[in-house]
Amino acid sequence: MTLAIFIAPLAAALFCGIWLRLARRGAWLDHPGDRSSHTRATPSGGGVGIILALALSVVVAAAGGVSWSVSYGWLLALALVLMLVGLADDRFNLPARMRLGIYGLCSAALLWGLGPAAVAHAYLPAWVMLPVVFLGLLWLLNLYNFMDGIDGLASLQCLLAAGSAALLAFVGGDPVFALFCALLAGCQLGFLVWNWPPARLFMGDAGSIPLGFLLGGLALYGASSGALPLGCWLVLLAGFITDASCTLLIRWRRGARLMEAHSEHAYQRLGRYWGSHRAVDFALIALNAAWLFPLAWTIWLWPEFQLLLVILAYLPLLLGMAKLRALP
Repeated sequence: MTLAIFIAPLAAALFCGIWLRLARRGAWLDHPGDRSSHTRATPSGGGVGIILALALSVVVAAAGGVSWSVSYGWLLALALVLMLVGLADDRFNLPARMRLGIYGLCSAALLWGLGPAAVAHAYLPAWVMLPVVFLGLLWLLNLYNFMDGIDGLASLQCLLAAGSAALLAFVGGDPVFALFCALLAGCQLGFLVWNWPPARLFMGDAGSIPLGFLLGGLALYGASSGALPLGCWLVLLAGFITDASCTLLIRWRRGARLMEAHSEHAYQRLGRYWGSHRAVDFALIALNAAWLFPLAWTIWLWPEFQLLLVILAYLPLLLGMAKLRALP
Protein backbone atom coordinates (compact mmCIF):
# COMPACT_ATOMS: atom_id res chain seq x y z
CA MET A 1 0.00 0.00 0.00
CA THR A 2 2.77 2.42 0.95
CA LEU A 3 4.69 1.62 -2.25
CA ALA A 4 1.66 2.48 -4.40
CA ILE A 5 1.30 5.87 -2.71
CA PHE A 6 4.91 6.72 -3.61
CA ILE A 7 4.59 5.32 -7.13
CA ALA A 8 1.51 7.40 -8.05
CA PRO A 9 3.19 10.86 -8.15
CA LEU A 10 6.49 9.52 -9.49
CA ALA A 11 4.79 7.59 -12.29
CA ALA A 12 2.58 10.58 -13.16
CA ALA A 13 5.60 12.89 -13.35
CA LEU A 14 7.50 10.36 -15.49
CA PHE A 15 4.62 9.51 -17.84
CA CYS A 16 3.70 13.18 -18.28
CA GLY A 17 7.34 14.02 -18.99
CA ILE A 18 7.46 11.34 -21.67
CA TRP A 19 4.17 12.59 -23.11
CA LEU A 20 5.52 16.14 -23.16
CA ARG A 21 8.42 15.07 -25.38
CA LEU A 22 6.09 13.11 -27.68
CA ALA A 23 3.66 16.03 -27.90
CA ARG A 24 6.44 18.40 -28.84
CA ARG A 25 7.67 16.08 -31.55
CA GLY A 26 4.18 15.54 -32.94
CA ALA A 27 3.18 19.22 -32.61
CA TRP A 28 0.32 18.19 -30.30
CA LEU A 29 -0.26 21.75 -29.14
CA ASP A 30 -3.05 23.77 -27.58
CA HIS A 31 -3.09 27.11 -29.37
CA PRO A 32 -4.46 30.27 -27.69
CA GLY A 33 -8.15 30.92 -28.44
CA ASP A 34 -11.31 32.60 -27.14
CA ARG A 35 -11.56 30.31 -24.12
CA SER A 36 -7.89 30.00 -23.23
CA SER A 37 -5.95 32.14 -20.78
CA HIS A 38 -2.50 31.32 -22.17
CA THR A 39 -0.62 33.30 -24.78
CA ARG A 40 1.60 30.68 -26.41
CA ALA A 41 1.06 27.25 -27.95
CA THR A 42 1.54 24.60 -25.24
CA PRO A 43 1.75 20.79 -25.48
CA SER A 44 -1.52 19.14 -24.43
CA GLY A 45 -2.87 15.67 -23.65
CA GLY A 46 -1.03 15.24 -20.35
CA GLY A 47 -4.12 13.59 -18.91
CA VAL A 48 -2.84 10.38 -20.51
CA GLY A 49 0.05 10.36 -18.05
CA ILE A 50 -2.28 11.05 -15.09
CA ILE A 51 -4.73 8.24 -15.82
CA LEU A 52 -2.07 5.69 -16.79
CA ALA A 53 -0.18 6.48 -13.57
CA LEU A 54 -3.37 5.95 -11.59
CA ALA A 55 -3.95 2.60 -13.29
CA LEU A 56 -0.37 1.52 -12.60
CA SER A 57 -0.54 2.51 -8.93
CA VAL A 58 -3.83 0.63 -8.50
CA VAL A 59 -2.23 -2.49 -10.00
CA VAL A 60 0.82 -2.10 -7.73
CA ALA A 61 -1.45 -1.78 -4.69
CA ALA A 62 -3.33 -4.95 -5.75
CA ALA A 63 -0.01 -6.80 -6.11
CA GLY A 64 0.85 -5.61 -2.60
CA GLY A 65 -2.26 -7.20 -1.14
CA VAL A 66 -4.95 -4.54 -1.44
CA SER A 67 -8.29 -6.14 -2.26
CA TRP A 68 -10.08 -3.76 -4.61
CA SER A 69 -13.79 -4.29 -5.09
CA VAL A 70 -15.21 -4.65 -8.60
CA SER A 71 -16.56 -1.09 -8.39
CA TYR A 72 -13.04 0.39 -8.35
CA GLY A 73 -12.05 -1.61 -11.41
CA TRP A 74 -15.22 -0.57 -13.22
CA LEU A 75 -14.67 3.08 -12.35
CA LEU A 76 -11.06 2.97 -13.54
CA ALA A 77 -11.93 1.13 -16.77
CA LEU A 78 -14.55 3.73 -17.68
CA ALA A 79 -12.08 6.52 -16.86
CA LEU A 80 -9.62 4.94 -19.30
CA VAL A 81 -12.32 4.95 -21.98
CA LEU A 82 -12.99 8.63 -21.33
CA MET A 83 -9.27 9.34 -21.45
CA LEU A 84 -9.12 7.85 -24.96
CA VAL A 85 -12.20 9.81 -26.05
CA GLY A 86 -10.69 13.00 -24.64
CA LEU A 87 -7.44 12.27 -26.40
CA ALA A 88 -9.27 11.85 -29.71
CA ASP A 89 -11.15 15.09 -29.08
CA ASP A 90 -7.94 16.95 -28.28
CA ARG A 91 -6.50 15.81 -31.58
CA PHE A 92 -9.45 15.67 -33.97
CA ASN A 93 -12.12 17.89 -32.33
CA LEU A 94 -14.93 15.32 -32.16
CA PRO A 95 -18.54 16.50 -32.70
CA ALA A 96 -20.18 17.71 -29.49
CA ARG A 97 -23.10 15.28 -29.82
CA MET A 98 -20.74 12.34 -30.16
CA ARG A 99 -18.78 13.36 -27.08
CA LEU A 100 -21.92 13.95 -25.04
CA GLY A 101 -23.34 10.60 -26.11
CA ILE A 102 -20.20 8.76 -24.99
CA TYR A 103 -20.13 10.67 -21.71
CA GLY A 104 -23.76 9.70 -21.15
CA LEU A 105 -23.06 6.03 -21.87
CA CYS A 106 -20.14 5.97 -19.45
CA SER A 107 -22.20 7.68 -16.76
CA ALA A 108 -25.05 5.22 -17.25
CA ALA A 109 -22.58 2.32 -17.20
CA LEU A 110 -21.17 3.51 -13.89
CA LEU A 111 -24.62 3.77 -12.30
CA TRP A 112 -25.46 0.32 -13.64
CA GLY A 113 -22.24 -1.04 -12.14
CA LEU A 114 -22.93 0.53 -8.74
CA GLY A 115 -26.53 -0.67 -8.79
CA PRO A 116 -29.38 0.60 -6.58
CA ALA A 117 -26.88 1.46 -3.84
CA ALA A 118 -25.76 4.47 -5.89
CA VAL A 119 -28.91 6.38 -4.93
CA ALA A 120 -29.95 4.50 -1.79
CA HIS A 121 -28.46 7.20 0.44
CA ALA A 122 -30.60 10.00 -1.01
CA TYR A 123 -33.53 11.74 0.63
CA LEU A 124 -35.91 11.01 -2.28
CA PRO A 125 -37.05 7.68 -3.79
CA ALA A 126 -34.57 5.92 -6.08
CA TRP A 127 -36.75 6.37 -9.18
CA VAL A 128 -36.61 10.13 -8.63
CA MET A 129 -32.93 10.31 -7.71
CA LEU A 130 -31.59 8.09 -10.50
CA PRO A 131 -32.06 10.66 -13.34
CA VAL A 132 -30.91 13.44 -11.00
CA VAL A 133 -27.71 11.56 -10.15
CA PHE A 134 -27.15 10.69 -13.82
CA LEU A 135 -27.48 14.33 -14.92
CA GLY A 136 -25.33 15.46 -12.00
CA LEU A 137 -22.55 13.07 -12.98
CA LEU A 138 -22.81 14.11 -16.62
CA TRP A 139 -22.65 17.77 -15.62
CA LEU A 140 -19.57 17.17 -13.44
CA LEU A 141 -17.71 15.70 -16.43
CA ASN A 142 -18.46 18.77 -18.51
CA LEU A 143 -17.98 21.42 -15.84
CA TYR A 144 -14.58 20.01 -14.94
CA ASN A 145 -13.58 20.48 -18.55
CA PHE A 146 -14.92 24.05 -18.49
CA MET A 147 -12.88 24.81 -15.36
CA ASP A 148 -9.62 23.61 -16.88
CA GLY A 149 -8.65 26.99 -18.25
CA ILE A 150 -5.61 28.26 -16.34
CA ASP A 151 -2.36 26.65 -15.24
CA GLY A 152 -2.61 24.21 -12.36
CA LEU A 153 -6.23 24.83 -11.39
CA ALA A 154 -8.00 21.60 -12.46
CA SER A 155 -5.24 19.35 -11.16
CA LEU A 156 -5.06 21.32 -7.92
CA GLN A 157 -8.82 20.99 -7.36
CA CYS A 158 -8.57 17.22 -7.81
CA LEU A 159 -5.58 17.08 -5.45
CA LEU A 160 -7.42 19.04 -2.75
CA ALA A 161 -10.73 17.17 -3.07
CA ALA A 162 -9.30 13.66 -3.38
CA GLY A 163 -6.63 14.29 -0.75
CA SER A 164 -9.19 15.64 1.72
CA ALA A 165 -11.52 12.71 1.02
CA ALA A 166 -8.63 10.29 1.57
CA LEU A 167 -7.93 11.81 4.98
CA LEU A 168 -11.58 11.74 6.07
CA ALA A 169 -12.14 8.17 4.83
CA PHE A 170 -8.96 6.93 6.50
CA VAL A 171 -9.94 8.45 9.84
CA GLY A 172 -13.42 7.02 9.29
CA GLY A 173 -12.10 3.49 8.97
CA ASP A 174 -12.22 2.76 5.23
CA PRO A 175 -8.54 2.41 4.23
CA VAL A 176 -9.26 0.99 0.75
CA PHE A 177 -11.45 3.91 -0.30
CA ALA A 178 -8.94 6.28 1.29
CA LEU A 179 -6.13 4.65 -0.68
CA PHE A 180 -7.86 5.06 -4.06
CA CYS A 181 -8.50 8.73 -3.28
CA ALA A 182 -4.88 9.14 -2.14
CA LEU A 183 -3.57 7.56 -5.36
CA LEU A 184 -5.72 9.91 -7.44
CA ALA A 185 -4.42 12.87 -5.42
CA GLY A 186 -0.84 11.66 -5.75
CA CYS A 187 -1.10 11.54 -9.52
CA GLN A 188 -2.01 15.22 -9.49
CA LEU A 189 1.21 16.02 -7.63
CA GLY A 190 3.18 14.35 -10.39
CA PHE A 191 1.31 16.23 -13.10
CA LEU A 192 1.73 19.57 -11.32
CA VAL A 193 5.48 19.22 -11.85
CA TRP A 194 4.68 20.08 -15.47
CA ASN A 195 1.43 22.04 -15.08
CA TRP A 196 2.24 24.45 -12.24
CA PRO A 197 2.36 28.04 -13.54
CA PRO A 198 3.87 28.71 -15.96
CA ALA A 199 2.65 25.40 -17.38
CA ARG A 200 4.78 23.37 -19.77
CA LEU A 201 2.03 20.78 -20.33
CA PHE A 202 -1.79 20.86 -20.31
CA MET A 203 -3.95 17.90 -19.36
CA GLY A 204 -6.47 18.54 -22.17
CA ASP A 205 -9.78 16.70 -22.43
CA ALA A 206 -7.77 13.50 -21.96
CA GLY A 207 -7.39 14.59 -18.33
CA SER A 208 -10.24 16.93 -17.40
CA ILE A 209 -13.06 14.62 -18.53
CA PRO A 210 -11.88 11.43 -16.76
CA LEU A 211 -10.93 13.43 -13.64
CA GLY A 212 -14.44 14.87 -13.37
CA PHE A 213 -15.80 11.37 -13.88
CA LEU A 214 -13.51 9.83 -11.25
CA LEU A 215 -14.43 12.45 -8.66
CA GLY A 216 -18.15 12.00 -9.35
CA GLY A 217 -17.84 8.22 -9.28
CA LEU A 218 -15.93 8.28 -6.01
CA ALA A 219 -18.56 10.57 -4.50
CA LEU A 220 -21.33 8.13 -5.43
CA TYR A 221 -19.42 5.01 -4.40
CA GLY A 222 -18.27 6.58 -1.15
CA ALA A 223 -21.82 7.53 -0.22
CA SER A 224 -23.28 4.14 -1.20
CA SER A 225 -20.59 2.17 0.67
CA GLY A 226 -20.68 4.37 3.75
CA ALA A 227 -17.07 5.49 3.29
CA LEU A 228 -17.89 9.19 3.05
CA PRO A 229 -21.14 11.20 2.98
CA LEU A 230 -22.06 12.69 -0.39
CA GLY A 231 -22.25 16.12 1.22
CA CYS A 232 -18.49 16.04 1.85
CA TRP A 233 -17.83 15.82 -1.89
CA LEU A 234 -20.38 18.50 -2.73
CA VAL A 235 -18.55 20.81 -0.35
CA LEU A 236 -15.03 19.88 -1.43
CA LEU A 237 -15.94 20.51 -5.09
CA ALA A 238 -18.03 23.61 -4.34
CA GLY A 239 -15.61 26.07 -5.93
CA PHE A 240 -15.75 24.40 -9.33
CA ILE A 241 -19.46 23.57 -9.16
CA THR A 242 -20.44 27.14 -8.23
CA ASP A 243 -18.29 28.85 -10.85
CA ALA A 244 -19.25 26.57 -13.75
CA SER A 245 -22.96 26.35 -12.90
CA CYS A 246 -23.48 30.07 -12.26
CA THR A 247 -21.57 31.04 -15.38
CA LEU A 248 -23.66 28.67 -17.49
CA LEU A 249 -26.93 30.03 -16.04
CA ILE A 250 -25.85 33.64 -16.58
CA ARG A 251 -24.93 32.96 -20.21
CA TRP A 252 -28.20 31.07 -20.75
CA ARG A 253 -30.27 33.96 -19.40
CA ARG A 254 -28.35 36.35 -21.65
CA GLY A 255 -29.13 34.20 -24.67
CA ALA A 256 -25.50 33.33 -25.41
CA ARG A 257 -24.60 30.16 -27.27
CA LEU A 258 -23.83 27.69 -24.49
CA MET A 259 -21.45 25.59 -26.59
CA GLU A 260 -19.44 28.62 -27.72
CA ALA A 261 -15.94 29.07 -26.29
CA HIS A 262 -15.64 31.92 -23.78
CA SER A 263 -13.57 33.21 -20.87
CA GLU A 264 -16.29 34.45 -18.52
CA HIS A 265 -15.73 32.11 -15.58
CA ALA A 266 -14.89 33.69 -12.25
CA TYR A 267 -11.46 32.06 -12.14
CA GLN A 268 -10.65 33.53 -15.56
CA ARG A 269 -11.80 36.98 -14.47
CA LEU A 270 -9.63 36.72 -11.36
CA GLY A 271 -6.67 35.58 -13.44
CA ARG A 272 -6.97 38.66 -15.66
CA TYR A 273 -7.59 41.01 -12.71
CA TRP A 274 -4.61 39.73 -10.71
CA GLY A 275 -2.50 39.10 -13.79
CA SER A 276 -1.46 35.75 -12.36
CA HIS A 277 -2.57 32.13 -12.66
CA ARG A 278 -0.61 31.27 -9.56
CA ALA A 279 -2.58 33.77 -7.46
CA VAL A 280 -5.84 32.05 -8.46
CA ASP A 281 -4.37 28.67 -7.55
CA PHE A 282 -3.37 29.92 -4.12
CA ALA A 283 -6.84 31.43 -3.68
CA LEU A 284 -8.34 27.97 -4.31
CA ILE A 285 -5.99 26.47 -1.72
CA ALA A 286 -6.99 29.14 0.80
CA LEU A 287 -10.69 28.63 0.09
CA ASN A 288 -10.39 24.91 0.73
CA ALA A 289 -8.20 25.24 3.82
CA ALA A 290 -10.18 28.00 5.53
CA TRP A 291 -13.76 27.17 4.53
CA LEU A 292 -14.53 24.04 2.52
CA PHE A 293 -12.42 21.40 4.26
CA PRO A 294 -13.56 22.41 7.79
CA LEU A 295 -17.18 22.15 6.61
CA ALA A 296 -16.52 18.77 4.96
CA TRP A 297 -14.99 17.58 8.24
CA THR A 298 -18.08 18.81 10.09
CA ILE A 299 -20.31 16.85 7.71
CA TRP A 300 -18.16 13.77 8.34
CA LEU A 301 -18.70 14.24 12.09
CA TRP A 302 -22.43 14.95 11.86
CA PRO A 303 -23.77 13.61 8.54
CA GLU A 304 -27.36 14.13 9.66
CA PHE A 305 -26.80 17.88 9.14
CA GLN A 306 -25.11 17.60 5.74
CA LEU A 307 -27.91 19.26 3.76
CA LEU A 308 -27.77 22.40 5.89
CA LEU A 309 -23.96 22.42 5.87
CA VAL A 310 -23.84 22.08 2.08
CA ILE A 311 -26.16 25.07 1.75
CA LEU A 312 -23.96 27.00 4.19
CA ALA A 313 -20.87 26.16 2.13
CA TYR A 314 -22.33 27.53 -1.08
CA LEU A 315 -23.85 30.77 0.22
CA PRO A 316 -20.63 32.85 0.38
CA LEU A 317 -19.49 31.36 -2.93
CA LEU A 318 -22.69 32.52 -4.61
CA LEU A 319 -22.22 35.99 -3.13
CA GLY A 320 -18.64 35.98 -4.38
CA MET A 321 -19.82 35.05 -7.87
CA ALA A 322 -22.14 38.06 -7.88
CA LYS A 323 -19.25 40.34 -6.88
CA LEU A 324 -16.88 38.91 -9.47
CA ARG A 325 -19.32 39.61 -12.32
CA ALA A 326 -18.14 43.24 -12.13
CA LEU A 327 -14.60 42.23 -13.14
CA PRO A 328 -13.73 42.42 -16.87
